[in-house]
Amino acid sequence: MFSEKIRIGTLVPAKNAAGYIRQILPHGFESFSITFGKHLGGVDLGKMAADTKRVLESSNAIVSSLSCFGNPLKGDADAAATIAGWEALIDNAGLFGCAMVTGFAGRVVDKPVAESMDAFAKVFGPLTRRAADHGVRLAFENCPMGGDWKRGDWNIAFNPDAWELMFNAVPADNLGLQWEPCHQMCQLIDPIAQLRKWVKKVFCLHGKDATVNWDVVRDRGISGPTRWIFHRTPGFGDCNWADIITILRQGGFANSIDIEGWHDPVYCDELEMTGQVAGLNYLKRCRGGTFVPNPVE
Repeated sequence: MFSEKIRIGTLVPAKNAAGYIRQILPHGFESFSITFGKHLGGVDLGKMAADTKRVLESSNAIVSSLSCFGNPLKGDADAAATIAGWEALIDNAGLFGCAMVTGFAGRVVDKPVAESMDAFAKVFGPLTRRAADHGVRLAFENCPMGGDWKRGDWNIAFNPDAWELMFNAVPADNLGLQWEPCHQMCQLIDPIAQLRKWVKKVFCLHGKDATVNWDVVRDRGISGPTRWIFHRTPGFGDCNWADIITILRQGGFANSIDIEGWHDPVYCDELEMTGQVAGLNYLKRCRGGTFVPNPVE
């Protein structure tokens, strides 16, 4: 029986998800976030769920979330396919023993954030109600995808000012964030202060950190050709994840931190899984180590 309220896991590509999980499960991952691209591509979710459950049945690990990372607000055929992907994941989440579907909030292309609110409400109002009917929560990753407040082509859910607009446009208890500190650090936002304010809307986390090269920022700023920030695997970046997990516990968080790999500039290529397992063990230490039950009075 798994008694710890916060699981530490990793992201898994939807292609051959069961086979991928089978290979890395022995490393001690406790949860797996299965991720698709812009849409599902005709995958048989029933078969994927059955295959994945067979791999996990002798462990305490779970599927923590299902994710579709397209732009559902674009208003074209790709957007329609992305929306259909959200719907399918919501409808089939229970087959995976999962109650979380995540992705990008989308964006009206190259318009200011506020001009996406009507489209956001039109798409996610019905999706949120559909999710509630299935006992599912929806959460948005906070990656800017190269956009800013004035323009972009993927995701408005990257900044707290946008979150306030979004959650006012679609006020729902089952709508929240798939938060990670890295994307906030890339905006020079203090992730610790932000998490204290927003913890109740953080439904799950991507485990990704960052390293800010402050000498470059001070000398050259953030608009020149010299790279000033690097995405990192937890344990190799600037964040103290013991502080993050403390805030999560204080806020009543009971879900997963899933490592988003394949970004670290050092622990990559042949060192990718070496870095991910190091990050896994680091995050387990930051949450207090192995769960130990209290003595019975």
